[in-house]
Amino acid sequence: MNLNKLFKAMLVVVPVMALGACSTTSESETDASGSTSGSTTTTGGEYGSGGVETGGVAPILTPEEQQRVEQEELRAQNIIYFDFDRSEVQSENAAIIQAHGNYLVEHPNVRVLIEGHADERGTPEYNIALGERRAKAIAKYLQGMGVQPSQMSVVSYGEEKPLDFSRSESGFAKNRRGVLVY
Repeated sequence: MNLNKLFKAMLVVVPVMALGACSTTSESETDASGSTSGSTTTTGGEYGSGGVETGGVAPILTPEEQQRVEQEELRAQNIIYFDFDRSEVQSENAAIIQAHGNYLVEHPNVRVLIEGHADERGTPEYNIALGERRAKAIAKYLQGMGVQPSQMSVVSYGEEKPLDFSRSESGFAKNRRGVLVY
């Protein structure tokens, strides 16, 4: 009778132990060729012990999701640069302003402050007026896209808030800007 119980216990314990032993492997185990069976990372993804790639698949975005991500990246850029003594929006900035305009049209309860800035060349009065023209040019562009005037406020700081304090051409170029502040 004791032998019968022992036999039944062994029938249950041995398969459970065998399955438990098969499910775990050590990273330092080596296969028949002598190389380690742990996973290695390459530029294509992670490869397991059988040469099977794991974790290398990027999520596939639908065209709508791709457009949404692209719009978010453009909206992260909130500075519009201008040429010297100019207040016209340049074509290379159109995509940034359109991304902000789409967001404002989709969210009519959101307000934006449009700041106009100028470099330090010129009189303070002239630079205040130039900064205002730059901010109004951005506001006019947004209004043409369907953004309500009540969503926008315009302010000019002229040369009072420079982004770059260097007195170089690249510093002046950074200071000739319009900024969208939410």
